[in-house]
Amino acid sequence: MGAIYRRELGAFFSSSMAYIFLAVFYLFAGWFFYGSSLAGATTDMSGMFSSLFMVVVFLIPILTMKLFSEELKQKTDQGLLTAPVSLSGIVLGKYFAALTLYTIAISITLLFGLILSFFGTISWGICFANFLALFLLGAAFISVGLLVSALTENQIVAAVGSFVALMLLYMIDVVAGYVNVEIIQKILTALSFYTRYYEFTCGLFNLPSVLFYISVAVIFNFLTIRVFERRRWA
Repeated sequence: MGAIYRRELGAFFSSSMAYIFLAVFYLFAGWFFYGSSLAGATTDMSGMFSSLFMVVVFLIPILTMKLFSEELKQKTDQGLLTAPVSLSGIVLGKYFAALTLYTIAISITLLFGLILSFFGTISWGICFANFLALFLLGAAFISVGLLVSALTENQIVAAVGSFVALMLLYMIDVVAGYVNVEIIQKILTALSFYTRYYEFTCGLFNLPSVLFYISVAVIFNFLTIRVFERRRWA
């Protein structure tokens, strides 16, 4: 897994992908930071973290679109499948490389907190809870994007497919609002990504929400491994 991780992380920074991803994320994060904190003269960054949810929905597909689709297009996936590396090592190596780049991107929010601390008192507990929520959200969404990328050799299709999948997950709350059957409504609410994320932005640390995001990441990475297991024996 280590070799795959280093190769993929190096590939991000040897191309323009990492720099474009970081630049766009920093641009939006800076804009929301200015609008919700600096312009309002407040040390509360919950507005910025809340707004970053949609930024993540748009940017994660760009981050994950080529992780496997490029391998499939260039037929280098066969080399991976026959290499002395486990399928879980291949999938997790790519997954953690994307997660590392994502973590580098969201770390700027901690810098924003440090800046605000020079002008007033900041609640670092709430700030770290928000950071954790943003990290867990990305960890779950990257696993979804990785699975979509493993299903097609076209990067554009992978990006669009991931975006649609993430938007559907985001829209669960909207769908739940139109469902009149109580049991179905409760199930949809329990699967809500945004509601769980919003709890963190309000300063509520909810362990079941942490386990929910981790479970999503585990399930989708497992499904990606299964896709390549079927391909290996096909």
